[in-house]
Amino acid sequence: MSDLSLGGKVALITGASSGIGEETAKLFARRGAKLALTGRNEVNLQRVKDECIALGPDGAEHPLTVIVDLSSEADVINLVDTTIKKFGRLDILVNNAGIFELGTIESTSLEQYDRIMRVNVRSVYQLTMLCVPHLIAARGNIVNVSSVYGMRSVAGNIAYCMSKSAIDQLTNCTALELASKGVRVNSVNPGFTNTPAVRQDGMSDDDLAKLHEYFAGVHPLGRIGEPEDIAQSIAFLASSDASFITGEHLFVAGGWQATCAR
Repeated sequence: MSDLSLGGKVALITGASSGIGEETAKLFARRGAKLALTGRNEVNLQRVKDECIALGPDGAEHPLTVIVDLSSEADVINLVDTTIKKFGRLDILVNNAGIFELGTIESTSLEQYDRIMRVNVRSVYQLTMLCVPHLIAARGNIVNVSSVYGMRSVAGNIAYCMSKSAIDQLTNCTALELASKGVRVNSVNPGFTNTPAVRQDGMSDDDLAKLHEYFAGVHPLGRIGEPEDIAQSIAFLASSDASFITGEHLFVAGGWQATCAR
């Protein structure tokens, strides 16, 4: 893939202030995309913006950054309106933002369930719905960031698993509905990835190191994923190199998905 394989494309990336979203933004910048970046941490988002400017082609249009609470309908509407106002079009939507929380059917309250589903599913649905007319006009595409947990069951993570299963079905249904209109829709389904989101409240550095060691053993390739691994797959699916791929769920999980019961 050439360095400017996304040259001139306008990409909206959620959750761009850290982790997978940050690495995706920087990779898209290197490949020439015009960026609308959103996140909750203003300091981090500004840092990512500055890095994207440094990585992008000389004279490239600076990224747009918008601080958004994706659980707010008004914020999501403003995000799309601001993006279109600045760039006049939208070619790529990367639905990356999400939250990760542990809990079983016995311990997950309705409040926790609603919080996870509101951020991981409802906001993605709303943002996708609002962006679709612009993506149809540009014959663009969508990449959803799901999880290996979307298609593989695991105990102790019920609401998160349910939310990612919903994202996989959103990917399937919208891929079928939008194919005739020239819009491709795919997902990446990461395994355990080294992002700030996996560190739970109260987790010490030692506990985190043990968690990483455990999941390194879960993946047949013998390591956990890095945000750069996922970003590379997102960039591929968003590019013209994937022009005949839609409705696909690309596991970026070091082989973990092959070890799970089907």
